[in-house]
Amino acid sequence: MTDRPWLAAYPQGVPADIDPTQYASLVALMDEAFRQYADRVAYSFMGKDISFAQTDALSRAFAAYLQGQGLVKGDRVAIMMPNVPQYPVVVAAVLRAGFVVVNVNPLYTPRELEHQLKDSGSKA
Repeated sequence: MTDRPWLAAYPQGVPADIDPTQYASLVALMDEAFRQYADRVAYSFMGKDISFAQTDALSRAFAAYLQGQGLVKGDRVAIMMPNVPQYPVVVAAVLRAGFVVVNVNPLYTPRELEHQLKDSGSKA
């Protein structure tokens, strides 16, 4: 596809293309960002700023907790969260622990939730 009109909306300095081989995994990309931007605000929520360093520490702690629950590499972990500051921490933790993120819509009916959990093979 050569017609990419969305590129006109990119701020100056944002590349049109990336090198997908630059990182071995999403975890490697996150680790670099957590180190490089440790003292910067990663996101803000209801007047509270959360730094990259805080996200790093919280996600490491939650990853260790998940691993302590008997899950093994490749297990699927369902995440049912609205847009809250805990979400990026949990996603980073699940990936760091070697598991697979299964996003679940908090608005699902019980029947829809049951189907998604069974279909995805979520263990937690």
